[in-house]
Amino acid sequence: MRTRIITRADIDDVEIRQLYESAFPKEEQIPWNSLMRLTATLSLDFTAYYNDEQFIGLTIVYPRQQGKPVWFWYFAVCEEYRGKGYGQQILSQLKEKYEKSTMILDMESPEQVCDNSAQRKRRRDFYLRNGFRETGVMRSFKGVEYTIMICGEGTFTTKDYDDILNELRAFWTAMPNADK
Repeated sequence: MRTRIITRADIDDVEIRQLYESAFPKEEQIPWNSLMRLTATLSLDFTAYYNDEQFIGLTIVYPRQQGKPVWFWYFAVCEEYRGKGYGQQILSQLKEKYEKSTMILDMESPEQVCDNSAQRKRRRDFYLRNGFRETGVMRSFKGVEYTIMICGEGTFTTKDYDDILNELRAFWTAMPNADK
């Protein structure tokens, strides 16, 4: 599988933008232009994945400072490639890349009553099969409940999650342009 780091120069890449805008609920998305600026400001690991020349998926990882958990922020596979092992391959690459770090992610809680509860349960099971475990930390944002999962050493607390959000707020506030 071939990868490509996404930069501000990729702002007009239609495939990547369409997957980002279709795979995540509107309330979870940062507007595309703002995401491109944030990627440059925050040095996010924004990667596109390809099988031969076919675009397969994307990830956005916030690597953070050494010793702090790496946050797998966004992870999506194009709908036509789901269930074919590509997500497994991408996650394996990420885990290898960040093997010396504790990795965390937040995902829509499979316990929340909603229209896509079966999808959420499959997603949680996917992460559990791939070495993640539940932390017991839950958050709610715009009516959506999130559960935080971890892979690697240590624990993860509500304070740890608040620390990440505060780091992101600081970058967001300092980011140029008013249409954040």
